[in-house]
Amino acid sequence: MADALFVVLRKVALSLGEGVLERIGTELAEVAPILTDFEHSMKQIEGELSILKAFIDQVSTHKDGDKAFDAWLDQVRDVALEVEDIIDEYAYLTAQAPDTSSFFKRKFHQIKNFAAWQKFPSQVSQVEARIQRLTEMRNRYGISLGELDKSNKLQQHNQFSMSDFAYLTDNSEIVGNTDEIARLTHWLLEEKQDRTLIAIFGMGGLGKTTITSSVYKNQKIRRNFDCRAWVTLSQTYQAEELLREIINQLIDQRSSMASGLMTMNRMRLIEVIQSYLQDKKYMIVLDDVWDKDAWLFLNYAFVRNNCGSKVLITTRQKDVSSLATGSYVIEMKTLNYAESWELFCKKAFCASKDNICPDNLISWANKIVTKCQGLPLAIVTIGSILSYRELEEQVWKFFYDQLSWHIANNPELNWISSVLNLSLNNLPSYLRSCFLYCSLFPEDYKIKRKLISKLWIAEGLVEERGDGTTMEEVAECYLMELTQRSLLQVTEKNACGRARTFLMHDLVREVTLILAKKEKFGMAYGNGGTAQVAHEARRLSIQRGAKSLNSLASSQLRSFILFDTEVPSSWIYDVSSSFRLLRVLCLRFANIEQVPCVVTELYNLRYMDLSHTKVKKIPASFSKLVNLQVLDLRFSYVDELPLEITMLTNLRHLHVFVVHDVQQRSLNCFGSTKFLGNICHLKNLQALYTVSANKHLVLQLENLTQMRGLGIMKVQQSYIAELWNSLTMMPNLSRLLLFASDMDEILNLKMLRALPNLKLLWLAGKLDGGMVPSLFSKFEKITQLKMDWSGLNEDPISSLSHMLNLVNLCLVRAYDGQQLTFCAGWFPKLITLQLIDMEHLDLIEIEDGTLMNLHTLELTGLRNLKAVPEGIKYLRTLDQMFLTDMPNEFIERLLGSDKHIVQHIPDIHNFGSSDSQAANNFISSEYLAKKYGAGAINYSPAE
Repeated sequence: MADALFVVLRKVALSLGEGVLERIGTELAEVAPILTDFEHSMKQIEGELSILKAFIDQVSTHKDGDKAFDAWLDQVRDVALEVEDIIDEYAYLTAQAPDTSSFFKRKFHQIKNFAAWQKFPSQVSQVEARIQRLTEMRNRYGISLGELDKSNKLQQHNQFSMSDFAYLTDNSEIVGNTDEIARLTHWLLEEKQDRTLIAIFGMGGLGKTTITSSVYKNQKIRRNFDCRAWVTLSQTYQAEELLREIINQLIDQRSSMASGLMTMNRMRLIEVIQSYLQDKKYMIVLDDVWDKDAWLFLNYAFVRNNCGSKVLITTRQKDVSSLATGSYVIEMKTLNYAESWELFCKKAFCASKDNICPDNLISWANKIVTKCQGLPLAIVTIGSILSYRELEEQVWKFFYDQLSWHIANNPELNWISSVLNLSLNNLPSYLRSCFLYCSLFPEDYKIKRKLISKLWIAEGLVEERGDGTTMEEVAECYLMELTQRSLLQVTEKNACGRARTFLMHDLVREVTLILAKKEKFGMAYGNGGTAQVAHEARRLSIQRGAKSLNSLASSQLRSFILFDTEVPSSWIYDVSSSFRLLRVLCLRFANIEQVPCVVTELYNLRYMDLSHTKVKKIPASFSKLVNLQVLDLRFSYVDELPLEITMLTNLRHLHVFVVHDVQQRSLNCFGSTKFLGNICHLKNLQALYTVSANKHLVLQLENLTQMRGLGIMKVQQSYIAELWNSLTMMPNLSRLLLFASDMDEILNLKMLRALPNLKLLWLAGKLDGGMVPSLFSKFEKITQLKMDWSGLNEDPISSLSHMLNLVNLCLVRAYDGQQLTFCAGWFPKLITLQLIDMEHLDLIEIEDGTLMNLHTLELTGLRNLKAVPEGIKYLRTLDQMFLTDMPNEFIERLLGSDKHIVQHIPDIHNFGSSDSQAANNFISSEYLAKKYGAGAINYSPAE
């Protein structure tokens, strides 16, 4: 609701606090009075908007269904967007300060932009007048805080009725969750003297209340306790009312009323509960708990009397579930497809015998169930509505095609959006804006942590916290908070255990998209419903059917993200001509060979993604993009960066490389890019992948003290000492890729001091003395290590065994010896082991007790390894094995006499030497999916 205002207010502060006016110079003296008035007026508007924002923050989430308030708020948003346009236009014009090197250019810019400057006073006056009218309108129609109590009670009543519905569900209607119900039952019946606090958490609509009520109503369980109470807290509970409700359920209501319960304060009410429960074995359910604060006083009320009492909490918040005693936590999951289908048929075909779906509806019923993605609330609600629809294919098809509309507008489906909206309305404004942005990705898209963080930062949605904390780290905190609130699901973690990808439930995405469009935050195009984008859309993702889009009516876009890769380049060049104030431009996988001309005029641009395109050259005019933070050129054809790139002093992430060898078996598997300018100007750079080394470059690197990730190619011995010195000036360096210039070049690590925060190290090239450097013993935080063409003469495994945090280990032509030995106790955290192209290796010895957590083993090109290593049978956690270009004798034994060694491995892939393309395709898909998320596969042409 207040998200647009939140972003605008920050932007106002930044625009007026950066001294932009002073930077314009004397060449714009004619407009100085205008700018002074503009600054004064904008500060006044900032004050007005601050008050409006405070008001909206207080009442917007409690005003559902108030049409007058919604209409008024819509106009407030329009004003906020107007202010944003004025500010961004201001930034756009000031960025075009005239080139003082040319008299004619100075005069041209003055004439060209003078009219635009002159518009500001009238625009600001109009905004001021609109704000004044909004204030008057609010008073005229009584849209005030005085309505808060009434609307709160209304919402609380609606919330209780939903909880009551779940509570009253008959056990015969419950499908799935048998393990959860059995665990709950066991915990409630177990003989344990201490009071036990049990938590059940998960996103809204998963059935937390339903399964809790099933055990709460179980007669065997009820008889096990002296007294019971069930209360729903919701977001708007009143402490005194909550305590009175508990007392009324525990104690005879007439006696509690007679004792003056209604006049007692909170402390007295707690004492009443304490006194009553002092010698009783009780069971109390606290349904729908939103924060820990509620437990602070309830903890005192529910006495610890060593009678074996139980307290059950249901919550959407993971931090609330942490209140539970020890491991007494159940995380609810969505139903699997079979369970979803059974539940849907129970509801949709309740009138038919055995709840069987008619043959003519199976296809559409399948699509509807799939859309629900195992969310019981959606399955039950949609199934119940369809139970009284005609059993005609056309009727069900029409319902499915209009499902998004039904969720937004059909009162019968209001429960779905209401339950899911509760989580959204509970978000603070900074998180809400970020979450709305997530809805712009396609269905089932695995959202990469690094990608979404950069997009949020580019859009100004992430706050600066200071104290050496980067905005990327703050964005990661936002993501984790969204997962704690059960709004995003972590689908993959990296080697360090950090979340790598996130998923948004389809129906949560539908509800969020509806809100994003309603609040003019953004929209996703591609569902085939319209050929026009709403003028108000500030952020647009185009997922399919871009060619049917007639035009972009709005030139006010801030984000343009293209997922549709089938559109011709001419369409992209045409549509980009309407961009002006863009901050994010993502053309990943687009069919273009050159950068659209308009790009270099986008002075507000922060994020530019041209990865996986056919772009070959970055124009020198990129120097105009002074606000650019991210430039992503991965898998493009760019092999040289112009000198002018060094003028982009706000650049934080620069990615430019091509993968020539997806299997990464060659020394030059990555293409290297020439960097012509003086890189020391890019002092804000945090990630740089990958550039060609030279003596000047490696000397300049010492100035990049913010660097977190660096990939550097074609390193030579003649300047390696300077490189090591520069690396030690990067205290936060955690990822380092370092490639020698050729197979004969020696990488001497003796002069390199320890890099204390290094977690990923990829060394490609001969190591001095053919031994693992002694420095490796100081790399305590390393989780991923890859060594290529190292020329090692001694078994490196023992020298690496001290790396207790190692998760991924890959050796490519690293060792010239015959035997590798893995001793018991070594590599306790290793998950992936890759042994590639070590032509003399004929024995791999694996003791019982080593590699205790290994899940993936890859053996490639080990042409002298004839027998399957006997010790693989000890790797009990191994669930994937990849074999590429292995000797025929090895494969024959694998399938024959040595089959018993690998019989416990469920997934074995074998690619022979003639299957190199199949191996490339398989590994390429895995690589792209891991690096870029499912979208890299689902939304890209075959590569």
